[in-house]
Amino acid sequence: MTGFTRTDAADARLTWRKSSYSGNSNGQCIEVAQTPRTVHVRDSKDAEGPSLAFTLAEFRAFTQFAATFTG
Repeated sequence: MTGFTRTDAADARLTWRKSSYSGNSNGQCIEVAQTPRTVHVRDSKDAEGPSLAFTLAEFRAFTQFAATFTG
């Protein structure tokens, strides 16, 4: 993974969204924000905390793996 942790002011300019699959009962979900070349991911319970940034290819590879993972 070549994603990196971000804690700078650039995160404030991102528009974050939560998955429609996330429930509101236990707060265990992430939020994502996309720019033309990067997907940012953060813990929804810690919006002021760090986020991870991934290239589009890295995030696509992760979501394809997650969709097929049977644990």
